[in-house]
Amino acid sequence: MEMNPDAPSIASQLDRERLQNALRGPLHGLPVLIKGNMGTRDRMQTNAGSFALQDSVLPADSTIARKLREQGLIILGKANLTEWSQFRSSSPFHSWSAVFGQTYGAYCPRQCPGGSSGGSAVAVDLGLAWAALGTETSGSIISPSERNNIVGIKPTVGLTSRHLVVPVSEHQDTVGPMARTVKDAAMLLQTIVGVDPEDSYTAASPFHSCAPDYLAACRASGFAGKRIGVARNVIGECHQEISHTLQSFENALDVMAKAGATIVENTDFIEFRRWRKMRYNPVTRSDFTSNICTYLSKLEENSQDVHNIHDLRDFVRSHPGEDYPRRNTENWDTAIEGDMSNASANFSALYQQNVFLGGEGGITGALERHRLDAIVLPSTVAFLIPALVGTPIITVPLGATPDSWPVEEQLEWAEVERGPGIPFGISFLGRKWSEEVLIEISYAYEQLTDTRRALQRYISPEADLKDFISS
Repeated sequence: MEMNPDAPSIASQLDRERLQNALRGPLHGLPVLIKGNMGTRDRMQTNAGSFALQDSVLPADSTIARKLREQGLIILGKANLTEWSQFRSSSPFHSWSAVFGQTYGAYCPRQCPGGSSGGSAVAVDLGLAWAALGTETSGSIISPSERNNIVGIKPTVGLTSRHLVVPVSEHQDTVGPMARTVKDAAMLLQTIVGVDPEDSYTAASPFHSCAPDYLAACRASGFAGKRIGVARNVIGECHQEISHTLQSFENALDVMAKAGATIVENTDFIEFRRWRKMRYNPVTRSDFTSNICTYLSKLEENSQDVHNIHDLRDFVRSHPGEDYPRRNTENWDTAIEGDMSNASANFSALYQQNVFLGGEGGITGALERHRLDAIVLPSTVAFLIPALVGTPIITVPLGATPDSWPVEEQLEWAEVERGPGIPFGISFLGRKWSEEVLIEISYAYEQLTDTRRALQRYISPEADLKDFISS
């Protein structure tokens, strides 16, 4: 994590404003962390964890950072991440970056924290900040949130701006909140939503004049009258990956039903098996090749003289701190060798294939066919199909593996993938722009179960942020 050297002076200024009853917003003075790929024009780095972007200078804050400052939040620092938001390498390491090193979770020694927003998740869980922001292309908010016993909201693509955030894919990237409660996550989401002329995808938002009141959606009666589907074929296809969560998941369905929800079985993603057979996602590779050029062209100072994916690969392969070839560049290699770009003649067909697999053949089709308000899945697999079509997800703590669970380690990276006491989550999936409904459902589940407070870390800090904030 990189600390913001200006945070103390910013906090002092915000305290003075509070004494003068000049609050900038309801979250005035609260400290947050942002992921290391989110741009700031200050004394912090915006490097996505890579030396290739070290000492680069942006023309301005990202829209996200600007919104936080305007509402009086303190950007305490930038959290570690899987380098390049887990898009450089096919190697299965999480929340390691060349600049910041390795982040671990707090529930098991050397616990894999998930990625790519693992630093944000661990910091929030430990109370090092009130909340944090992460980004997700496919799983990068949901996965670390579930592994670290917190709430994560992956918004609809276009609900929040990505302007001056180091990109992976314009079709899949989104910025979202990570917090210890649904209510906190909802309040932070409220702060960052909105149309931005610098991000054309936000023009699709139906909330040009006024966003929903996400805090008001936090109602304990949120399950009443809701139809919630279970995509059983996804659970069946992924049984090995989620077997440790299934009993808790079934118990959660009973909780929802008793609270007034109608549980609709077998609301399957009909093309899920076809999607599972795809070797990789060509859209993200094509997007990155194009989107990273656009981002790099906006830099006021480009200290490492990198301008495209070829330059990035050459730099990473030659810099000793980037740990190549142990940590490969396979995702970039595939894009370069295939001459991939979202301006290529075949890109539209590739993108439309994703739209079908994730839409009519995936989540959208299931929601419409069965007249559902949401779909529920174990968080470990919940993000796979929504990533293709940019639909929202919220993960809430569900449980943890028992103390008797054997340690399953990624030996090369010295990370524990599964082991005793590691948290897992439950996710609610919805239509585009349905965050208000998903917050209502997620809050109701959280209030009925309160799982987060029942789970125990193997190590904790001696103090928590709440110890230093007066009521």
